[in-house]
Amino acid sequence: MGRELVAWRASGELHVGPAACPHMGASLERAKLCDGRPVCPWHGLVLPAGGHGTWREHPAFDDGVLAWVQLNGKPGDGDAGESNPSERPRLPVRPEHFISGVIRMEARCEPRDVLQNRLDPWHGAHFHPYSFGELEVLEDSTEALVLRVEKRIFGPLRVEVEAKFDCPDERTIVMTILDGEGAGSVVETHATALGPGRTAIVEATLATSPRAGFRWIRGLQGFVRPFIERSARRLWVDDAAYAERLFELRQREEGMEILDLDVPG
Repeated sequence: MGRELVAWRASGELHVGPAACPHMGASLERAKLCDGRPVCPWHGLVLPAGGHGTWREHPAFDDGVLAWVQLNGKPGDGDAGESNPSERPRLPVRPEHFISGVIRMEARCEPRDVLQNRLDPWHGAHFHPYSFGELEVLEDSTEALVLRVEKRIFGPLRVEVEAKFDCPDERTIVMTILDGEGAGSVVETHATALGPGRTAIVEATLATSPRAGFRWIRGLQGFVRPFIERSARRLWVDDAAYAERLFELRQREEGMEILDLDVPG
């Protein structure tokens, strides 16, 4: 949290490291590469694969849609609040063929507020009437939330889908369309803490369809992707405000508890 990082590719592989040169703290943002290694723009120090002094690369992973970096030390260290940091993220099952769209927003809240928002589907039809119609909860358990909902396409045109929500980890919630239009599509919402009361929301939509014409539509990814991202961003403008409100109320409640403890009996 609150760290500056620099990312680069060498032979197609993603690398991520601290953005400050270990020599005198120069920013590596504009560093050039020499044989796949960053070169400090101030004094020409080449940062080797094994690191230099306290400067070390972070484990990084590119899943083809999102780029990941593990900030909690080496895998298995178990520091910084992670019980068992992994070298690879725990990815949900994704469709084989898809059109992807990714958005990123920041909100004044904690990751749990983001997940709590998405695990409250009952607000969808009321809070997002431009996107959803009738909604029915089919399953509400500790393992998953399954619901049937009407998705508004355009004007009076709607399609009905059955969707499942589950959490592969404590900062991710995944929606998978089980049945209906777009069956097999996945929406991954990742909440990353940036600092006290600050969270980055990164959402990846992987849209697919069993329809024969989907192969043709995939050829228009550059045209379709902005529509996917605009729709996701519109929802999160509202949902970020929802998450921020949850955080604000919790802060007030915690403040009241402290006041109560300080009042003389």
